[in-house]
Amino acid sequence: MVLDGEIAALDEKGRSSFQLLQIFKSSGNVPLVYFAFDLLFLDGKDLREQRLSVRRKLLAKLLEKAPENIRFSGELRGSKDELLRVAQEFGLEGLVAKRPNSLYESGRRSGAWVKFKIIKSQEFAIGGYTLPEGSRSYFGSLLVGYRSPDGLMFAGRVGAGFSEKLLANLYTKFQRLRVSSCPFVNLPEKSKGRWGLGITPAMMQRCQWIKPVLIAQVKFTEWTHDNQLRQPVFLGLRTDKEAKHVVREEDNMP
Repeated sequence: MVLDGEIAALDEKGRSSFQLLQIFKSSGNVPLVYFAFDLLFLDGKDLREQRLSVRRKLLAKLLEKAPENIRFSGELRGSKDELLRVAQEFGLEGLVAKRPNSLYESGRRSGAWVKFKIIKSQEFAIGGYTLPEGSRSYFGSLLVGYRSPDGLMFAGRVGAGFSEKLLANLYTKFQRLRVSSCPFVNLPEKSKGRWGLGITPAMMQRCQWIKPVLIAQVKFTEWTHDNQLRQPVFLGLRTDKEAKHVVREEDNMP
């Protein structure tokens, strides 16, 4: 069989935690669970043209006697507003809604599957970092962005979410990727902006650029009016996609 699912690290309340998954990558001491939510192939037969409800019925039966760390991802029923409210109460990142009669459309997104995010987060390409200040070691903040038709767009500075060990680990990775020119097409900025975080020509002298191939998962409160991240926090590195596919995600929250 070929399954579609996701590996998750669960916290003490049974909630999926991206940060715990990062701890596992560095220490291996976090128990993992594989949540299976779709069945693509079975006994050599391609099931992607079957309805989702049919595929999931087969999947549930196949996993009845699966090991504890391989679980069938169940479904929730109720109105969108009710489910989002409950998900928010439990501190979940969001929900995915899928039409029961939808097919498995590889490599494309359609309106049949919709992601609703409660905690705003997405991945960004890392294009550089600022030099450390004060008691900070290795680097000050990440300079992140996303792909657009015009090139790599600067989205802001990410300076929170780092331990000393993580700073050192990332800094080591960055040294192998250093480049002399800025990869962002919309830098430098004309001013420091309202919050004093703008990358002006003078500030660019305190930046080190890297080849934008590493992907950071970042949570944040909102996009500002000048299209930058407000209160961004680094969650970890992503290795499940290429940086060239990192684009700005639309917010599907009501």
